[in-house]
Amino acid sequence: MALPELLENKLQLPAVAAPMFLASGPELVIETCKAGMVGTFPALNQRTSDGFEDWLNTINSALSEFEASTGKKAAPFAVNLIVHKTNPRLEADLALCVKHKVPIIITSLGAVKSVIDAVHGYGGVVFHDVINARHARKAADAGVDGLIAVCAGAGGHAGTTNPFALVAEIRAFFDKTLLLAGAISKGSDIAAAQVMGADLAYMGTRFINTQESLVQEDYKSMIASSQSSDIIYTPNISGVYANFLKPSIEQAGLDPNNLAPKTDIDFGQELEVDADNKAGEKAGGAWKQIWSAGQGVGAIDNIPTTAELVSTLIEEYHAALAKHK
Repeated sequence: MALPELLENKLQLPAVAAPMFLASGPELVIETCKAGMVGTFPALNQRTSDGFEDWLNTINSALSEFEASTGKKAAPFAVNLIVHKTNPRLEADLALCVKHKVPIIITSLGAVKSVIDAVHGYGGVVFHDVINARHARKAADAGVDGLIAVCAGAGGHAGTTNPFALVAEIRAFFDKTLLLAGAISKGSDIAAAQVMGADLAYMGTRFINTQESLVQEDYKSMIASSQSSDIIYTPNISGVYANFLKPSIEQAGLDPNNLAPKTDIDFGQELEVDADNKAGEKAGGAWKQIWSAGQGVGAIDNIPTTAELVSTLIEEYHAALAKHK
C-alpha cells in the first residue's frame, strides 16, 4: 500500500470514517481512532473557530490519555477544510490546524497550494477529494499526498463515475495514497477497494449510523430502513450535486421530483444556521432537515457503537481476504 509514513503500522483497518457535515464530532472521531481507523470531522461542524479549537484539544487529550493508559497506538485523525471562497473561516481554521499539528487535512472544493504548503510545513499530510480525473490531476499537480475518489453512490457531494473507471484513470498518473468512496458499508467492500487499486476505503454513511454520531435518531432510523432506490442525486438542495434520502425531502414538505433550482453555493451560510431554520431557507438549514446518505444504505440495518462497528468491519475484511486467497 502507498501510505504516508504517519499512517504506517497505525491502522487496524485500511479505512477512513469520512467527515460528515452535522454528523461527525469529537466522540465519533475519538472512538474511531481508538478502534484503529482514521476518524475525521469537518471544521465547520463547530460553529466558531474557538469552538473548533476546543474540539481539537478534546480529541488530542483523549487520544493521548488512551495511548498512555493502554500502551496502544490510536490511529491519526483528520480535519476537513472547505477550501472555497465562500468559507470565511478557512484562514483562521487552517491556522489552528497548523498550531495543533493536525496529522491529516482533507480539503474539499479546491486544491490550493498555499494550504498544502502550510500543512506540509509542520509534517502533516493532505488528502483531497475529487469526482473526476481532471480534478485529480489538478490536485496532484498542487502536491497533495492523497486523492479521495468520490464515486457514484457516495453520500454527500458525490460524483457519477463508476469506481472501476475512476480508480483506473487516477492510477494511470498518481502513485501516492488513493482512497475510494462510494457505497462502502462492509469489511468485504474495503477488501474490494484494495483489489481495485485503492489503498484506503472512505466510509461515510455507515458511520452516520453509530451511537456516537451527532445526528438525530430519526435520521439514523431512516437510513436503517432505506434502500438504494431511496437515494436521490440533485443539485437543488445545496447548490452542488449530492445524494440525499428521498424520504427526508418528502418529510420536509417538498416534492423530490419537482425541486426548485438552487444555483448559489455559499458555505458561509452554514455558519449562521440555527435549528429553527426551515428546509431550503439556507444551505445549512436544508442539511438540517434534508438528510444526506449514500447508496450503501441497503446494507445498513443497525446502530452499533463505533467500537462494535469497527470490530465487525475488521472481521468481515479479514474473512473476505481469506476467502479469496
